[in-house]
Amino acid sequence: MHVTLYRKYRPKTFEEVAGESDIIKTLKNSLDNNKLSHAYLFSGPRGVGKTTSARLIAKGVNCLNNGISSTPCNHCENCQEIDKGSFIDLIEIDAASNRGIDEIRELKDKINYRPSKGRKKIYIIDEVHMLTKEAFNALLKTLEEPPEHVIFILATTEPDKILPTIISRCQRYDFKTLSYKEVSEKLSDICEKENIKIDNGSLELIYEASGGSMRDSISILERVIIANLNQDIIESKTSEILGVTSKETLREFYDIIKSKSLKNGVEFLEKLWIDSIDIEKYFKDFAKYIKDEVISQRISVEEGLKIIGGVYDSLNKFKYEEDKRLLGHVVLNNIIKLSEKSKETEIVYKEVVVSPKENIDENSKTEKEILISIDEVKNKWNDILKAAKDEKPTYKAFLSDAFPLKIEDNTLYIAFRENEFSKESMESDYYNLPFQEIVQQITKSKLKTAYIFKKEIKEKSKDNMTKNLVSYLEGLN
Repeated sequence: MHVTLYRKYRPKTFEEVAGESDIIKTLKNSLDNNKLSHAYLFSGPRGVGKTTSARLIAKGVNCLNNGISSTPCNHCENCQEIDKGSFIDLIEIDAASNRGIDEIRELKDKINYRPSKGRKKIYIIDEVHMLTKEAFNALLKTLEEPPEHVIFILATTEPDKILPTIISRCQRYDFKTLSYKEVSEKLSDICEKENIKIDNGSLELIYEASGGSMRDSISILERVIIANLNQDIIESKTSEILGVTSKETLREFYDIIKSKSLKNGVEFLEKLWIDSIDIEKYFKDFAKYIKDEVISQRISVEEGLKIIGGVYDSLNKFKYEEDKRLLGHVVLNNIIKLSEKSKETEIVYKEVVVSPKENIDENSKTEKEILISIDEVKNKWNDILKAAKDEKPTYKAFLSDAFPLKIEDNTLYIAFRENEFSKESMESDYYNLPFQEIVQQITKSKLKTAYIFKKEIKEKSKDNMTKNLVSYLEGLN
């Protein structure tokens, strides 16, 4: 009979549990020093070890050879029956399907009977938050004064739905999703024991698909193994099986963006289209990949924000476009233009100031940033607005109500007369950083940009602003 990998490799000792080292250490100390609570609450996402830890406590309490210990023998009758799920003194209740007061009353009726084979009866109530209010109240009375031969272990994915009075009577442990390192080590160990070769790219894809759940990770691994019988597991095949975008493909597209080759980019997108890959989903995966690269410091924050902003700016603007292949070309063009703009603004504008009494040599040169006045900025304001509109059409609407007010500490303060929403939008990195670069490029300075709201300043009429907004909206149609 086939045994699923998750059941086959379910931890039989605390040492085999992946992650949650602090929780495991505390539970082991409790067993080794016989300082067990009468009730535990294990909360956390699915598949992270809550029920497994509960069963290990049951083994640690009822092992015939080693006594109450964090290292049960795994060979005695009690240990083996607990592993098989047939131990009479281990009662597991699924609250999702047994959520009423009748089930809890039945539990209360049987709870006073002493264990048949073990030292203690262990009650594991899974998804305990699913119990009805009446059932909770009945359980509360049981938890207040349980018999000494009983241990309750409540497991839940939604602890906020449990009555505070229940929580206060339990020793609570909050389990978390597992890290990539913890999951990949477990999956690699399973593959080694199953004589299967798997690459790191596949492990990353499985982890991403599992959401940090060990149970889901092993289930996904088994699915991938079945699809690759008698073959090595490689990233490209795994991504195809799981229907996700491989990191290799995302890296390849990022290299094209860096090379600024529209031709290669179009050919790459055409291949995705031929392979029936969802272009819109691909770009969302690409934005997530860039975010991960920024977090890992392999891409600068500025570059990452430009690319992510360019992707979503295009996707939102053309979200009703039916031709997704065309949408892909628009996104490609947008982010390559942003990448080129970023390179252009890396130029540092400096002037050399030389003392008239000294000879011109390397030691006599000092560098000084070019200073600029508010009047010079005002003279170039229309050029700045035009360049901004060409960069992002939304700037036309946001800046229709704005004007350069003053320069202090190398910061250009831009005032908004009435539209506070526009001010708040411009303050976001998504809009501010590209606009700041435009200001720096046109003014040949290193000015930073900041925004203030000036209600008291006389403004252009609301009619002018309305006309600008209408003009912008019409331009989008």
